[in-house]
Amino acid sequence: MNLFRLDGETALVTGGVRGLGKGMAMGLAQAGANIVLAARHDNPDTVREIRRFGVRCTYVPVDLSDVDKLDAFADAVFRAESRIDILVNCAGVNLRHPSIDFPKRDWDTVLNVNLNAVFCLCRIFGGPMIERKHGKIINVGSLLSYQGGYTAAAYAASKGALMQLTKAFSNEWAKEGVNVNCLVPGYFDTDLNEALIKDEARSERILERIPQGRWGKPEDLAGAAVFMASAASDYMNGAAVLIDGGWLGR
Repeated sequence: MNLFRLDGETALVTGGVRGLGKGMAMGLAQAGANIVLAARHDNPDTVREIRRFGVRCTYVPVDLSDVDKLDAFADAVFRAESRIDILVNCAGVNLRHPSIDFPKRDWDTVLNVNLNAVFCLCRIFGGPMIERKHGKIINVGSLLSYQGGYTAAAYAASKGALMQLTKAFSNEWAKEGVNVNCLVPGYFDTDLNEALIKDEARSERILERIPQGRWGKPEDLAGAAVFMASAASDYMNGAAVLIDGGWLGR
């Protein structure tokens, strides 16, 4: 099964200290990849857990809402690791308001974190990948890449655009040896969905639509992340891989 091994590769995972990002970072580390975790706040427990797999793990702070500072962030990443082979754009934010009252400041925050920062990071770290003719980029979408949601106009707009951005990059970079794809989680038991989980009526309606009958767990993304980061997906470009327990097919 060497197709799925990532020994000697280095992955940068935004939002990797907890939740979905941590689930994917743990999977990549188990497959042999060294990990750079990027988030606003450190989580030493996650770093320790990943290092137990015998790989390097470094935390680099970043505020993705401030895209003007991403070049400085990249410099810090390259000081920690000389090369990034796998970029996982997982960090995201959702601020809810009725569309008629959606504050421009909150709109800008969501679009900066979920879309503009992804665009910048793909260019920053994709450039060296193109030079080496080798690299994997995994952008993390959402069910709202397909659906409109409710009181989540900025989030839906950002995640819909993210899927199209993935296709746009893949059209240009596939021939350069860089695979750009989108991993699409469904309803997962994470902090981002805490309000939904606590709403018993809403949570019950969600579960009724999921054929597998449960919310996803962060570790449910590990296998898909390893596949998309490894040689096993070398002929996959611009694709969206749903990990949703069957929600969208219902």
